[in-house]
Amino acid sequence: QGHLIESGGGLVQAGASLRLSCAASGLTFRSYCMGWFRQAPGKERGFVATIGWRGATTHYADSVKGRFTISRDVAKNTVYLQMHNLEPDDTAVYYCSADLWGPYTDYRKYEYWGQGTQVTVSS
Repeated sequence: QGHLIESGGGLVQAGASLRLSCAASGLTFRSYCMGWFRQAPGKERGFVATIGWRGATTHYADSVKGRFTISRDVAKNTVYLQMHNLEPDDTAVYYCSADLWGPYTDYRKYEYWGQGTQVTVSS
């Protein structure tokens, strides 16, 4: 049974940077496509970024292109989301996801999820 644990969230001012981490266990990390999604209060969970199992393919939501970068470290079984120039609209709970197939932009297709980490950006 796979487990994902996110970390790195926090309260920052607009324009700041944060790096989220997601540590995976209980699954063959190198075989899984990974994703980051976020959910603000009262809104549906939305796509942020995905990375293929080899790390060669990445996709981003238009709202984060040029500001966020997804990456993975197979040796550490960890996927990262580097976030720069944060905006108040980036405020949400950020979730890490994993699936053997994909990568997907639809959150409903992912098999494993972390518990989420809160990112709050003040103006």
